[in-house]
Amino acid sequence: MARANMICRQRASGRPPVFLPTLALAFLFGCVRPPDPADPAEVPIVRPRILESVPHDPAAFTQGLLIDGDVWLESTGLYGQSELREVERRTGRVLRRVRLAPDLFGEGLALWQGRLYQLTWREGVCLVYDRAAFKPAARFAYEGEGWGLASCERWLYMSNGSATVRVLDPTTFKEQRRFEVHGPDGPVGGLNEMARVGDELWANVFPTRLIARFRPEDGRVLGFLDLTLFPPPEDAHPDQDVLNGIAYDPANGGVWVTGKKWTRLYRIEWPPAR
Repeated sequence: MARANMICRQRASGRPPVFLPTLALAFLFGCVRPPDPADPAEVPIVRPRILESVPHDPAAFTQGLLIDGDVWLESTGLYGQSELREVERRTGRVLRRVRLAPDLFGEGLALWQGRLYQLTWREGVCLVYDRAAFKPAARFAYEGEGWGLASCERWLYMSNGSATVRVLDPTTFKEQRRFEVHGPDGPVGGLNEMARVGDELWANVFPTRLIARFRPEDGRVLGFLDLTLFPPPEDAHPDQDVLNGIAYDPANGGVWVTGKKWTRLYRIEWPPAR
């Protein structure tokens, strides 16, 4: 499954292969032993249930996802198709959109103090929008690739497909520090779309159906979510791509996930029942 998803993503975006962390490879092939509560080096791996779902545009190559009241804020990718979207949560209807230039590939998305920050993949440009007007307001340059983006307190956290997360000042987009996301088996590479969930940062692990939970202070992994059974068979279709898109609803603590060209968004059980 992971190999098929990797090939699909390479064909769509041209990204080079990503080497999975040891934990992800072992998990996908059924070799991970259950966490031992007596072993402090172990981290939990949970398989959350679906609590509800709502429509998602199957043409949306989801790269970033946020909840802002009654709407989704979504960044979509692919050259010539990338957009910033404001979407009605219950129906999936696009309310407003900004199309990116054909030579820009949209990536991660974050909201900070009334401004939306949208990364681009290889172009080294972060597009900044006024949230209320939904119009461009500024842009910043950065080095390297942009994958995921999340806001946490006064900083922005950016991934680039490796195990490294860069901490940025949203007023200047200058790097303040960086850290490596690491678990019991070492660095966790392939970090993609990110979201703040409570006091944690979560990231999709490309090209798997795992989500890593880690501390924004130092990158220490707190656990993994296993979504290898997502989407359910009744929602699957041939053109869907990898799991990507995590949105936290601070109003009620709900966590939602989706994927590139998936037909639904899913609210998952979090924290899981014991």
